[in-house]
Amino acid sequence: MGLTPSTKILILLLTKNSAGFVMKVWPAVIGAALYGISGLLHWIHFFRVGQRYMLTLTIGMTCMTIGLLLRIAVSHSPYSLPLYILEDMLVLLSPCAFLATDYILLSRLANSLGRDIADDCLLIPSRRITKIFVWSDVITFWVQAFGGGMSASTKTASIGTTARLVLQLVSFGLFTILLVTFGFRVQTKYPKAWDVQSPVLSVAGPFKTSTTTNWKILYYTLCFTCTGILTRSAFRIAEFAGGYNGFLATHEGYFFLLDALPLWIVMTMYCFFWPTRFINQADANAASRYAPASVPLVENNKYGSQSTGSL
Repeated sequence: MGLTPSTKILILLLTKNSAGFVMKVWPAVIGAALYGISGLLHWIHFFRVGQRYMLTLTIGMTCMTIGLLLRIAVSHSPYSLPLYILEDMLVLLSPCAFLATDYILLSRLANSLGRDIADDCLLIPSRRITKIFVWSDVITFWVQAFGGGMSASTKTASIGTTARLVLQLVSFGLFTILLVTFGFRVQTKYPKAWDVQSPVLSVAGPFKTSTTTNWKILYYTLCFTCTGILTRSAFRIAEFAGGYNGFLATHEGYFFLLDALPLWIVMTMYCFFWPTRFINQADANAASRYAPASVPLVENNKYGSQSTGSL
């Protein structure tokens, strides 16, 4: 009796390297160490001055660290399909938490400037930003979880994951446009709110907890994180488009250079500029409850000049 197609696939998977190549240990060790240190600093910030919404960042960094540690385990057990699937899912899906962090921060940051500025300068209401983009990520998260778990066994799953990554890139691209437009509108319509200055080095630090009124530091940090996330998203699309045995998929140096490294650099920025230090929580919470929020950056005339300022 001949073997069924499913049996042939199972035999193939059990007799071949799950990842399609032998993962190196030293890059995974360095990557796990870097993510682990940054993640630890994030957790320290969270317990000292954090808000619950920052759990997306801390949990995301922790899961990414675990995923990189599992690459070490996979290098020692290259034929373990369950171990590879778990590692692949953690590394592929952890960045979804980084995207959610940026969505939440833009909404909170806009509200902290005052309800008038948030409503006038955002292309969509601040209360809907998180809902729209996070739900978009939630949907792609679960679809990618299914597709990512199957990517080692079928070509169709790899194609499906590529399509879902394209949708995620489009979604985050729209968010980036929303973020840049918000900054441009604040600069042109509310110059007093924009013309806030303080030395960047005076507020930067992995252990600083003091608050600051220079919200633009957080805004520019958000913009910077978008570059890393977009780079990673473009790489992932190219990787999955090439297939499970493609050049990018079987040469892990590109994964560390165009995925793990950009994400680590941009997310580590939050170690030095912890977001809650730049957000006026009272105003952000008031706006989120649909209550009339104060507009301290404008009404208090805190910044004097109507001209555009810079950091």
